[in-house]
Amino acid sequence: MTNQNVTADGGLTSEAQAVLDEIEAQNVGFLRLQFTDILGTVKNVAVPADQAEKAFVDGIYFDGSSIEGFVRIQESDMRLIPDASTFAVLPWRKREDGASARMICDVYDTSTGEPFEGDPRYVLKQAIKRADEMGYMVNAAPEPEFFLFEEDEDGRATTNTNDAGGYFDLAPKDLASDVRRDIIYGLEDMDFEIEASHHEVAQGQHEINFEYDDALTTADNVGTFRTVVRAIAAQHDLHATFMPKPIPKINGSGMHTHISLFTEGGENAFHDDDDEFNLSETAKQFTAGILEHAEALAAVTNPTVNSYKRLVPGYEAPVYVAWSDRNRSALIRKPAARVPAASRIEARFPDPSCNPYLALAVLIHAGLDGIERGLECPEPVRENIYEFDEAKREEYGITTLPSNLGEAIDALEEDDLVKGALGDHVAEKFIQAKSQEFSEYLVDVSEWELDRYLETF
Repeated sequence: MTNQNVTADGGLTSEAQAVLDEIEAQNVGFLRLQFTDILGTVKNVAVPADQAEKAFVDGIYFDGSSIEGFVRIQESDMRLIPDASTFAVLPWRKREDGASARMICDVYDTSTGEPFEGDPRYVLKQAIKRADEMGYMVNAAPEPEFFLFEEDEDGRATTNTNDAGGYFDLAPKDLASDVRRDIIYGLEDMDFEIEASHHEVAQGQHEINFEYDDALTTADNVGTFRTVVRAIAAQHDLHATFMPKPIPKINGSGMHTHISLFTEGGENAFHDDDDEFNLSETAKQFTAGILEHAEALAAVTNPTVNSYKRLVPGYEAPVYVAWSDRNRSALIRKPAARVPAASRIEARFPDPSCNPYLALAVLIHAGLDGIERGLECPEPVRENIYEFDEAKREEYGITTLPSNLGEAIDALEEDDLVKGALGDHVAEKFIQAKSQEFSEYLVDVSEWELDRYLETF
């Protein structure tokens, strides 16, 4: 079994040893060994901190049959191997009698000793490997939005916001500024580099932006971000949700994702001084790849029934398969960049309910497919596509994302590139889980239907 924590002579690597030293210095009593299921839910196995060396060397066993999308009962034994570089003390669990810390783990199949192909982190590593073989390093920066809601007297989440703020508002309208401040302090304690935070468009909606990083670190950070936001919000008796559309008829929460490729020599492969948009041919081909596979990508980047309540015209969510250098109605935007290193594209359609490992993996594979095939990028659409009628969209060749999860799953099943990006195991389990979710939704009766029809007919 490959183990990144052990040297050739059987000792611990310097990074793993540094973690053991930090555990002692920080008086860490418990370790949470975290991993993610295929639906993007963070799981953990808690062990006493004195088991850290054993975890590094031998791993920690767990029952994979109890995890969504992993394995059947007869194939249940799995092993967690911590990634020492992800060690961080949990800021909300500091205690005089011992702190808690976490490490993100890779999942291994005990029967083969190899990485488990159903581990979402492994799926992303395969996408990164493909980029590396093509001579690129992938950087990414997400912008996950979230809502803060009050809790009821039993501690359960409501959909009552605790403020009346709007875009970039200050106190007293933005009553959650203190909560965001505490979240930022917690994230900085876990070595996040925070760029900015602000109140978003809707009441109770917020955004905290953190610095870009390599794709794997970024996916790890999204999972950590969601955990920190929820934990610190709870300390303020608030419920934080990354549900895409918790309140009807107002803006939903997206996770705009900025992506760029860098060469082995450290140059931004997406920048071209001589291009009108400062985008290289590589960047345009990458963009064309995402546009070509957009319908199938949506099943992974927008993976819930609720995701498609956000993806409707009129609420600033992109539904039209096009790109632009200036307006936000297109699926992909080219943000302004002050320096060449900042040239990038922004995929505006993902939402924060997605599994960040799988979402980044399929976006990377789709973009690389565009480069490998030399796809031609269409011209940017500089007009507001929301104002186009159907005839004008046809004239411009603009299609739309799927209108519901069922259509997105159908598109995924027909797209060999995106299924291949997920791998056979994850593709099968993911499609199975999401098809069941959509089927359950179709036979449910909503409050809207009861309010509309119960006393009318």
